[in-house]
Amino acid sequence: MKKPFIIFYALIIYAISELVWWGYMLMKLQPERIGMILGEGSMFILIFVVGAYSLHASINKERKLQEQKKNFLLSVTHELKSPLASIKILLQTIQKRTLTKEQLVDFIDKSLLDVERLDDMVENMLLASKIDNRSYTFPKASFNLSVLVDSIVNRLQITKCDCNQQIIDAEIEPKIEITGDKFALTSVVTNLIENAVKYSSPCSAVGVKLFSKDDRVFLEVADQGIGIADNEKTRIFDKFYRVGSEDTRNTKGTGLGLYIVKEVLDKHHASIRVRDNRPAGSVFEVVFGLT
Repeated sequence: MKKPFIIFYALIIYAISELVWWGYMLMKLQPERIGMILGEGSMFILIFVVGAYSLHASINKERKLQEQKKNFLLSVTHELKSPLASIKILLQTIQKRTLTKEQLVDFIDKSLLDVERLDDMVENMLLASKIDNRSYTFPKASFNLSVLVDSIVNRLQITKCDCNQQIIDAEIEPKIEITGDKFALTSVVTNLIENAVKYSSPCSAVGVKLFSKDDRVFLEVADQGIGIADNEKTRIFDKFYRVGSEDTRNTKGTGLGLYIVKEVLDKHHASIRVRDNRPAGSVFEVVFGLT
């Protein structure tokens, strides 16, 4: 993209130089109209510069978007290959070796976890696409949010602390009913908890709290991970945006999770904010109004 920018700026400099030159020649030929020439020339240059700057900003924004899409495709490719490779190895082991019943159950459980991981990623991409196309209507109905959050915690729960594994500590107030799109809100809760697990240090606790207070429902997901810089807190909900740079980032992800979270919550007139956790990490707080 550097060459087009060089050509773009060269044309701008050439055009302004020509304008100044012809303005100078015109003032020499008609010195009595110097005031009018300077005024109209200055206004034209101002409009030209503003237009050039706007065009530059649009091109730069498009360039960044294309880079983010490229990174997204690379991330999706990696995210798909990893669980598929794991499932393939597990199935080949089941096929070629004689296993005990316990080993067979363990391998099947691991395969199902990878299948669920793939399913979550595909659902994220489909939901993001529908949100972009405005083809998703967010059908709302009353349901038990406590049961939903508890089921997601149980599905994502890691019960033992081995290498690169975390433990989810949940405090869920029972019988909290809300009205909303259960499918979309399932994606919200899943993305928030998966992000907390993903960005946490090995074996550090991830906290999930669901409670009601003052006619509002609060969902808090806290991690003890790398944290989020203040200048990035307003950008993390942008599509394809991920914390850090592509060179220093070592966590998996597509940059769609928090974008989906924000879009879905906006449709439910709910708010989300992120604050620093103590001593380290981040806390995502979602607030639903019951009225």
